[in-house]
Amino acid sequence: MSVVVIVIIVAVLFVAFAAAMYNALVRLNQQSDEAWSDITVQLKRRYDLIPNLVNAVKGYASHEKTVFEDVTKARTSAMNADGVAETAKADNMFQQTLKSLFAVAEAYPDLKATENFQQLSGEITDTEDKIQASRRFYNGVVRDFNSKRKTFPTNIFAGMLGFKTDKEFFELDEAQTATVQNPVEVKF
Repeated sequence: MSVVVIVIIVAVLFVAFAAAMYNALVRLNQQSDEAWSDITVQLKRRYDLIPNLVNAVKGYASHEKTVFEDVTKARTSAMNADGVAETAKADNMFQQTLKSLFAVAEAYPDLKATENFQQLSGEITDTEDKIQASRRFYNGVVRDFNSKRKTFPTNIFAGMLGFKTDKEFFELDEAQTATVQNPVEVKF
């Protein structure tokens, strides 16, 4: 075999290998974008349910103005958050105010007995489950992307191929981690 043929074979193999690495990174990048979109859809669904929940509680506990204002501010802040880290931080704050709203509702047995409140609580619980599932899927894809980007030999070419930085995980704060490990029990 001549040197030219060997050089051509090596060049073709190199290009094929680089293309395979690039395609794998693009696929994982697209999956993480799609997974992030799934999270934002579920967050929006939850944010859309909150005004109805606030109004239901307000009908029974109108004197709890501070709680309603805090929930509304946290909801607005969370809806306006941009990026993974900012969204996670705003969502963590929102979760804390939502707990306050449910604590107020606990003090009113008549409210908890209403069909509207029970339906809203059920929808919020369902949405929370979907958010957790979406978060787990997103973080799994981010883990795969970051691992692929950092492992040899992909790490040599990742920067040249336009994948210079890791993706951010959607992380829970310490209070939410404790809540996940010891979930709040909702009683009706």
